Amino acid sequence: MPSAPSDVGSPEIGRTHLNFLTSGSRADLPMTHRLIAFGLCCAVWLSSTTVAPAADDLRETAIVKAVKRASPSVVNINTEKTTVDRDAVFGAGNAKPRKVNGMGTGIVIDSRGYIVTNHHVVAEVELIRASLDDGATYTASVVATDREHDLAIIKVDATRSLPVMPAGTSSDLMLGEPVIAVGNAFGYQSTVTSGIVSALSRDVEVNETQSYRNLIQTDASINPGNSGGPLLNMNGEVVGVNVAIRAGAQRIGFAIPIDDARRIVARMMSIEQLNQTFHGLDAKDVKQGQKRELHVAGLSADSPAAKAGLQTGDIVTKVGDRPIVDSVDWELALLGRSAGDTVEVVVRRGEKLETLTLALAPYVGGRSRVNTEFVARANNDNSESDRFWTALGMRLAPLPTERVGHIPSKYRGGLLVTDVRGTSPAAVNGIRKDDILVGLRDWETLSSENVTWILNQNLPSGQNSLKFFVIRGQETLYGYIQMVNSNTPTNTTAVR
Repeated sequence: MPSAPSDVGSPEIGRTHLNFLTSGSRADLPMTHRLIAFGLCCAVWLSSTTVAPAADDLRETAIVKAVKRASPSVVNINTEKTTVDRDAVFGAGNAKPRKVNGMGTGIVIDSRGYIVTNHHVVAEVELIRASLDDGATYTASVVATDREHDLAIIKVDATRSLPVMPAGTSSDLMLGEPVIAVGNAFGYQSTVTSGIVSALSRDVEVNETQSYRNLIQTDASINPGNSGGPLLNMNGEVVGVNVAIRAGAQRIGFAIPIDDARRIVARMMSIEQLNQTFHGLDAKDVKQGQKRELHVAGLSADSPAAKAGLQTGDIVTKVGDRPIVDSVDWELALLGRSAGDTVEVVVRRGEKLETLTLALAPYVGGRSRVNTEFVARANNDNSESDRFWTALGMRLAPLPTERVGHIPSKYRGGLLVTDVRGTSPAAVNGIRKDDILVGLRDWETLSSENVTWILNQNLPSGQNSLKFFVIRGQETLYGYIQMVNSNTPTNTTAVR
């Protein structure tokens, strides 16, 4: 009767295994065959334990490299707030408070501990804990929020310099392009998912009080807790801020394009608001693929920037030892400096680099600065005025002091429409005299220089109209104004 099987690793099992490899008893084989069998056995053992050097290279894919580059700058956020539940045990009129935990994700944008996340992640919370990929955990505080665009800045007092997330651009995203989401999904910290860009320029209504414009749609799995985290390209650069998912759908998530997000972040990081210091530079981000520049669009009269010698059309490349790509870099480079402090600013002017000295001034007067005239070129300059009249069909002027209070707080200023030509593009599309023009395309219109700069930008292929935003009474209206050189008729009127 055969004996029972032995445990794995027993001598009997070892002999059976050897017999199988050699196809018989070693005593029955000639010496040559025994050596061949022994060699075969060794070869099998060696092949099972020796790893070809190329195998590791195959494992470290583009996704792995991108995650390695970005992960140190991903912040896992956990929050706590108190809510009130009604409990029948205490009667219908009584309430019982309880602690509610929330979660989200953030992106390090400055080594001093400034982090971008969504407004809804930190809204009305009492405690914020921010954990980094290396396990370090800090208590964070809210610095600034923008509910409309669902963005917030929080800060941790780190004991070391934090790694900053590499910033990409959303200006050249392609349909089908691979992307990666990293975040605190359902509380599982630093979860990585991947997919593609499914669509661009999505407008999404979440509820009666929250809507989003120009979102990136992706099929990378995004879950509760991913909010505020990065959507990465294959270079490990952030190209979007994950913000929402389609309830009940499969793999339909949305992210705020990073170029849009950084324009809002620059406003929230304004040194006027955070430091009460003033530079007087009206800056514009220009991002078109690999072209990423900060242009000087205007200068406040007698401001530090004007006194330093900056000029409209300059491209700011460096402040102190900090390279400048956009307006977030500009504000962060000046943040933390006191009024009276000086800093070197390097600009590209034509083909030459110029080094200027900027001395910050104290910021006083609240929002009154939006009424300051710009010195780069007077707003009543005849050539500009004629161009606006010809191309748009309206005349623009600095906003009178008494009208400044009519502008909602989300806008930094605007231009007064003083006249509209009958049957002109402005008139046909609903703009009226006494409206306040606060935006064209994606840019603010704080000065006539802003409008000139916008008109000088090429429209995307196939587009022949400019989206405008005006304040009329207590309402913000928008519409599309067709340029005079277009032959396509339009019946679009200003709508809320």
